[in-house]
Amino acid sequence: MQSGAARTKEWVLDYEPAAARSVEPLMGWTSSTDMTSQVRLRFTTREEAVAYCERHGIAYQVAEPKDPARRPMAYSDNFAFQRRGQWTH
Repeated sequence: MQSGAARTKEWVLDYEPAAARSVEPLMGWTSSTDMTSQVRLRFTTREEAVAYCERHGIAYQVAEPKDPARRPMAYSDNFAFQRRGQWTH
């Protein structure tokens, strides 16, 4: 399985929840009175995101992106005798 890299080069501002979510007893829906939980702002650079937070007085915490751990593998490894999992088709 492959994971795409689309939309991974952006910086995202997510607000911390100010209120806990609650479960509506009749239908079982999850609801919240916190409207900022629906807001997700995207920025092209880290500096833009930090400047926005400082300009609007928002406390922020930056999470640096991690380098993906890649394990080189050949297609023939799918059919190797030493394969750990079963091969099914």
